[in-house]
Amino acid sequence: MLRAVLGAAMALVLAGMAQAAPRLETIELTSRLVPSPVKVSVLLPDDDRSSQKLPLLLMLHGGGGDNGFLARMQPTLEAARAAGEFPPAVVVTPDVGRSLYMDFKDGSQKWETFLVTEMIPELRRRYGLSTERRHTLVTGISMGGLGSLRLGFDHPQVFGGLAALEPGIEPALAFDDVKLRNRFQRDDRFFAGIFGDPVDRELWKRSNPANMAIANRSAILAAGLAIYIEAGDRDMFHLDEGTEFLHRVLWDHGVPHEYRLVRNADHVGRTIPARMRDALRFLDREVLN
Repeated sequence: MLRAVLGAAMALVLAGMAQAAPRLETIELTSRLVPSPVKVSVLLPDDDRSSQKLPLLLMLHGGGGDNGFLARMQPTLEAARAAGEFPPAVVVTPDVGRSLYMDFKDGSQKWETFLVTEMIPELRRRYGLSTERRHTLVTGISMGGLGSLRLGFDHPQVFGGLAALEPGIEPALAFDDVKLRNRFQRDDRFFAGIFGDPVDRELWKRSNPANMAIANRSAILAAGLAIYIEAGDRDMFHLDEGTEFLHRVLWDHGVPHEYRLVRNADHVGRTIPARMRDALRFLDREVLN
């Protein structure tokens, strides 16, 4: 009898453990703003906190990536959670193609508008998430780092903090000042598809994070937006130059931020998990706690 009771108890424990495992699912959202349906990967935490509204973390993929980026980052997220470096949260990665997280000049795709006005409200509704600004965060790598800066700087009233890893940004305030070494991975046809043909210089300027930080400085400061930027000193796309440039612009205009140049780090490879955990620790320390 005792053995049977112990066996039943163990079964209940194991069942509870199985239910407690983080769950990764994919949903589809439809919109008139962008090509639909949009696939969105959603990582739900293992904690049962139905009485507490959880934060939302957007984890944006890089150029050539898709929503599958979240599955690749899941071990890093779970390790950070287990180490107490980041609290339970719902983490999402939308598949936005190679859009630069922008509203296109011709109006055919409006990704920034979709993410802020449609996707975030729908995720909050569907998963019962907190609507507090400090509980809405954004991070990403490469193009996703650019997207993090663009969303955070343009909508500081929505996001409590951003962490941009190796953001795909150029070290210039004007399109014509961008050197080939800082844009060789994006040819003229790519720029024309988003910014118009010929490239609308004013649209590029308004969409460039360094210019956005200057133009939106008052709103960023008033909101207390927490900003983290970093890049590897061996980045194959020379994105350390764009990140250093943005650091100087933020510094010169009195916008508080944390900047890191990671030693012996390339654009991809073994350093990414540790760098993402550093970013998560920053968001936890500066925004969530």
